Amino acid sequence: MIFGSSLTQILLRVPALILAFTIHEISHGLMAYLLGDSTAKRDGRLSLNPIKHIDPLGLVFILIVGFGWAKPVMVNPYNLNNPKVDMALIAAAGPISNFILAFIGMMILYPLAMFTDVSAYVIYAMTQFTWINIVLGIFNMLPIPPLDGSKVIAGALPDSIYNNLPPVGRYGMIVLLVLMITGITGRILSPLVRGAFEMLHSVATSIYGI
Repeated sequence: MIFGSSLTQILLRVPALILAFTIHEISHGLMAYLLGDSTAKRDGRLSLNPIKHIDPLGLVFILIVGFGWAKPVMVNPYNLNNPKVDMALIAAAGPISNFILAFIGMMILYPLAMFTDVSAYVIYAMTQFTWINIVLGIFNMLPIPPLDGSKVIAGALPDSIYNNLPPVGRYGMIVLLVLMITGITGRILSPLVRGAFEMLHSVATSIYGI
């Protein structure tokens, strides 16, 4: 979806991936801190230093096979006033940050592509930055544990259902891997990602009046 095979393409994606992962994880930690849990701050996860957030193996995997991960931010739900709703807000903060970065990326990409004679490498890098953040935002909102979307959905459930949810988290990764290997995830995400990219492009067109 976002991954080509050339070494140049891979190297141009690295900064975008590092920034996307870093801001995503900081957003989880910052939201938790604002809601009363200082675990992320204690662990140094509110830092802009990507070393605090990037899992080297996860970064290599996403560059090579298109699926990877960052270091998860730890949250202590016992420090939250309303754990069910607060955990949903903390989970949503990560994907929302990626959508915001995608918007910023498109706002930079559009004038670069339309008004200036810049290197094709710069255009490609900014396109990938926008695309990657859209993919990460939508992918993480899938309602499959341990993805953020599962926590967002759980937070919206009535207490009678939420308190009786079966412990399916341990099987979520297996389900996710099966969906990815079979290509089902790609078929679900591709039209959503293209639609989101086109929507941002339309927004940029309206803002810049072109």
